[in-house]
Formats: sequence, C-alpha cells, structure tokens
Amino acid sequence: MNKNDVFSRTDLAYESCSLKEDNGETGVITSEYTHGNIRVNHINIITEEASERIGRPAGRYVTVLSDKLWTLSVEKEDEVISVISKEIRDMAEFLIGEKLSQENTVLVCGLGNDEITADAVGPKAMSFLSVTRHMRDYNRNIYQSLGSCAVCALRPGVVGQTGIETAELIRGTAERVHPDLVIIIDALAARSTDRLASTVQLSDSGIEPGSGIGNRRKVINRDSLGVPVIAIGVPTVIDSSSLVYDALQNGGITDISRKLRGILENGRNFFVSLKESDTVTKKVAYILSEAINTALSV
Repeated sequence: MNKNDVFSRTDLAYESCSLKEDNGETGVITSEYTHGNIRVNHINIITEEASERIGRPAGRYVTVLSDKLWTLSVEKEDEVISVISKEIRDMAEFLIGEKLSQENTVLVCGLGNDEITADAVGPKAMSFLSVTRHMRDYNRNIYQSLGSCAVCALRPGVVGQTGIETAELIRGTAERVHPDLVIIIDALAARSTDRLASTVQLSDSGIEPGSGIGNRRKVINRDSLGVPVIAIGVPTVIDSSSLVYDALQNGGITDISRKLRGILENGRNFFVSLKESDTVTKKVAYILSEAINTALSV
C-alpha cells in the first residue's frame, strides 16, 4: 500500500479499488454496464486477503455513477431512480433467496444527524418513504391493494443525540418487527469531488456509521442484526486532505514532502461539502426513497 493512501479517505469501494487494485489480481470480480448516460459498476470482494488489500469488507458493492443528482431533469431523475431500484431489488432478492412479495417485511433506517445538512440524507429520506407495515395488521384488504412489501421506517439519530448506539437501536427494532431485510441509508465521504452527490453505492457488507469522518461506531451488518442488510449511501462530504491530495495527484505531483505531509495530516480533521448542500440533501433523499419505494413494490 502506498503510504500516501492515508490521505485518500473514502467510503466508496469504487474509489478504493481504483486506488489499490490491479487488474487480474485474485479475490475481486468486477463488471460494468451502461444505461444511457448512467454507468453501473459491480465489485464483488470474495476473499479476506482482497478485503484487507482494498480496505473494504468482503461482499458485493454496486456503484451507480451519474451526473450531479440535484441538477437532473425530471426524465433523467426518473431514469436514475429506475436503475437504482432495479439494483436494490436484485440485491434484496439475492440476499433473501426469493422473489419479494407482500409477505416480506423490510425495515428501512435513515442514519445521520438531521441537524447537520450534509449528514441528513438518511433522516430526510424517511419523509419520502412509503410505510405500509401497519396497514397489514390494521386492514389486510387495504394492505393487499397497496402492492408493496410490509415496509417500516426508523430514524435512530446519532449517539450524541440519543446516548444509545445506532446499532443497538436498529437491533432492538429488528428483534421486535422481525424483518426479512434491513435497508440502511447514510451519507458517505468520497475521495474525489467528482463523486459528490453524483454517485450512489449499494452494499451487502453492512455499514460502520461515522467511519467516513473518522468517528467509527458499532458495525451494522448481517452478523450483528441476524438478517440481511443492504447499505445505501451517497457521498456528500470530502475531507480537506483528500481534496488537496487529489488535486496534487491530478496535477502530477506524487512526491509528498515532510512539510506538505504535516499540512495534509492536519486537514484530515476538516470536511467540505457542496455549497448547494441543502438542495443536494433534499434531492438525494428523495431519489433514494423513491428508488426504495419502487424496488419494494410487488
């Protein structure tokens, strides 16, 4: 591993592989297809050695690469939602081992702090989500007419607001509602500004809340919850050291002096978001929730 890779903080497997993975190495299977102007990249990390090399848990990662999500026309937005929803549904059915139906219960959790704009994607997405589980118990006929899985939603907040680990809140809820699948929505960090609010990542390896900004919490995955987990995220921030290091690399500067290294080390404590962050967060939240609503329609 290049010692300067520490300045390339990212939650995206797509960026991690581009930094550390060589074509032809074992343990990673990749593929890609296009849908109009949308690229969809699949990465399957299948060995522990590859996981350690890339710095990502073993599992399947799907990256949807688009134009800036908050600037899309209605037509392009619908196209992106359609592509994301297909990938969610494919991954969900792979994980539960059957076609989705109204007999399936899905718990959707919006992670993040809704008082911090760039971190509010998860909580805001819950506002657009179509919840239906309560109707199954209230009126079966009405529920069947909805044409959806039994969907329930949770906004667990962050540990600084609740004093309770997010993983504990989700696990407690899962033990009560017995979902067949848990979907987690969270904001991510990227290495490149090109990825901010233009990339959507899906993963079946779970999520470690706060890892993108160095505030690691308990992991939320199949092992910790006892049910399959799909993590969905969009990068909304980049730390300043990654921003500068990426610019240096693009400019052909690869030799990092001791003085510059000290500056970059200090920059790892600062995070930058887009100036349109409020608009971005609302639009991204809507796109992700609509993609989930579509994926869980049966």
